[in-house]
Amino acid sequence: MFPRLTFILGGAASGKSEFAERLTETAGLAKHYLATSQPVDREMRDKIERHRGRRGADWVTHEEPLDVGPVLAGLDHDCVCLFDCATLWLGNQMMAERDLDDAQTLLIAALTACRAPVILVSNEIGQGIVPADALSRRFREAQGRLNIALAREADLAVQVIAGLPNVLKGRLP
Repeated sequence: MFPRLTFILGGAASGKSEFAERLTETAGLAKHYLATSQPVDREMRDKIERHRGRRGADWVTHEEPLDVGPVLAGLDHDCVCLFDCATLWLGNQMMAERDLDDAQTLLIAALTACRAPVILVSNEIGQGIVPADALSRRFREAQGRLNIALAREADLAVQVIAGLPNVLKGRLP
């Protein structure tokens, strides 16, 4: 049986999205992709296109930078959802000046209620230096709290380093 919630954690460019895509393929279910990024500049547009290029035409893509609850609520047990990623989603919440505790509570509730298995990607950003500015420190702290909450809820938690998965909790399907 495929885990209800899989949490994939790793640093920037660690291979976590590619690993999550491969894991999604193994579910044998209709594949949905919940994209939280916003094409705000050329670099992000290029990254989005690279991600799209890796997925085949058999993926259903939902682009939702903020309110992911309705997307998750609309999924059924006959599909699997790759949610990429919680870090961009959190940044979008901050830029929209939303209450981060409320947003996190709503996200966890939506993930818990979702009938489809979800594979959720997030960045580990707390292993570097302490950021120099208050906004970056606030983001780092919020990301750490979010990652802890997601890992707690997950049936399977995997850290990806240099493209290599390290299972932290549960078992790979």
